Amino acid sequence: APSAPKPAGEPLLTLSPNAAARVPTPCPDPLPPGARWREVDTDPQPIGFVLLRSRRRSIGFVITDDGLRVTAPNWVTLAQIDDAVREKSRWIVAKLREWHTRKQQLAMAHTRWQAGGELPYLGRRIVLGVGGDSRQTRLSGDAEAPADGDTLWLALPADADQGRIRDAAQAWLQQRAGAWFGARLAHFLQISGLKIRRWRLSSAATRWGSCTSDGNIMLNWRLIHFAPAIIDYVIAHELAHLREMNHSQDFWREVGQILPDFEEAKNVLRRHDPASLPQF
Repeated sequence: APSAPKPAGEPLLTLSPNAAARVPTPCPDPLPPGARWREVDTDPQPIGFVLLRSRRRSIGFVITDDGLRVTAPNWVTLAQIDDAVREKSRWIVAKLREWHTRKQQLAMAHTRWQAGGELPYLGRRIVLGVGGDSRQTRLSGDAEAPADGDTLWLALPADADQGRIRDAAQAWLQQRAGAWFGARLAHFLQISGLKIRRWRLSSAATRWGSCTSDGNIMLNWRLIHFAPAIIDYVIAHELAHLREMNHSQDFWREVGQILPDFEEAKNVLRRHDPASLPQF
């Protein structure tokens, strides 16, 4: 059965092999004046944070543009600070996840439709290029396994305006969505023994996919922005509706039969909606 390969590495919006997807907590460069970087192992995940000392009476936690910032009194020991971070670790990770999602959505919403602009494709960030010698739109790397920084060369002149660049990129992304989704659907239909009447792409603003009782499936083409594991989850979700037209425990059991360990993808997608992705 045809199936699309997954890109190597750790793509944007991807699933970790176990537990809930970790939230990145990179060290800001440069650090604020007088600050130090510290990392603590906690139950949900390791947490990195900017540590500042002050004359305040208690330890404070705040999420800034650089991530978690902890401000502690001068007399509090590092061990006590670490314990305080562990004690609030679930709250911290939840807030960091919201912060990270907002940053991703903002980056995607501000796609620049010009040479050098970036957009997500299969979990990687590719770069728009115009004025090349190609007569048809093509990706400089492997369209089945893209890498960050690959260039999407559009068959347009160097002076093409933003509208033409947007339309050309949309056409290519939709073409790739049709090919990728079709291959993955064929794969899951074969392993599950399920049958559908037909499927097609949608441009819905509020849902990623849908399935009717008579076997018609629609998949939002904007899923092509996400890592392959996320796309697989949506396909498995809609196929499970062929047997359970609800979201009962039996339904989720069906999803698990088609795609084991789907919970991580479900959690990733829950933090995004079609309206937050690039609007073509």
